[in-house]
Amino acid sequence: MSEPARSRVRLVAVLGPTATGKSDLGVELALRLGGEVLNADAMQLYRGMDIGTAKLSLDERRGVPHHLLDVLEVTETASVAAFQREARATVQRVLDAERVPVLVGGSALYLRSVLDEMSFPGTDPVVRARLEGELASEGPAVLHRRLAELDPPAAAAVLVGNARRIVRALEVIEITGQPFSAQLPELGEPRYGAVLLGLELPTDVLDWRIGDRVRRMFQAGLVDEVRGLAERGLREGRTASRAVGYQQVLAALDGDGDLERAQAETTRATRRLVRRQRSWFRRDPRIHWLDGLDNPVDAALGVLAGH
Repeated sequence: MSEPARSRVRLVAVLGPTATGKSDLGVELALRLGGEVLNADAMQLYRGMDIGTAKLSLDERRGVPHHLLDVLEVTETASVAAFQREARATVQRVLDAERVPVLVGGSALYLRSVLDEMSFPGTDPVVRARLEGELASEGPAVLHRRLAELDPPAAAAVLVGNARRIVRALEVIEITGQPFSAQLPELGEPRYGAVLLGLELPTDVLDWRIGDRVRRMFQAGLVDEVRGLAERGLREGRTASRAVGYQQVLAALDGDGDLERAQAETTRATRRLVRRQRSWFRRDPRIHWLDGLDNPVDAALGVLAGH
């Protein structure tokens, strides 16, 4: 990019479904733009959750500074509100250094917390305790059905297995008297004049990539990674223990030890996650979609040159 074009870019967001190549594109754009990467993948916040989250190694980061990686222990609960505070402070530091923040991830709510005017209602300990008691006695599927009746858009965006998010959505509905989805702002001009770049692949290609990626994760030592994290409290981690891959391996280790089935279930769960990610991101008309098979770096630079 020319220097005048480079100087107009304030923040770039690289987003899209899992396994489309966002991390590599983010690094390449940071190198081209004089930028630094900010992680917006909720599970890459956790120290030690490397293989199962496809976290880039130091070599793969190619000298580009990466922020908001490895900031939580697996026993800690990730919070969108806390992430918003830290991410916005980091964006400002990078901008003040006359560098370009490159926000990379597939966690839609985390991305929007940085880019849009989102506020977060408080909590009510009594309501929360009651809902968590119902969760323990009835299970997440029952609460998810209740959420679907009260707020269909919120239920469509939350996995049935994401018990913590289901409880939070029901808590907000009860506290505020409004749908949880009403907390999301209208899609207006993104903060920082951000340019949103979405990576996408044909479904058959992405399905194959997911299967191959999961196989390689298990071959690379995902099971041993989970065992090590379990010794550090992974089972007690309300957020980390629900991560795709980690949840399935923990279930196998605590059950019949069928790791082949855990691998197959991880593949299926990842494909379900991708469907939800696509549904969420496709609602945002601000995203410039790039074909992940057709030189996405040049396509991205072309989009940025036009802003």
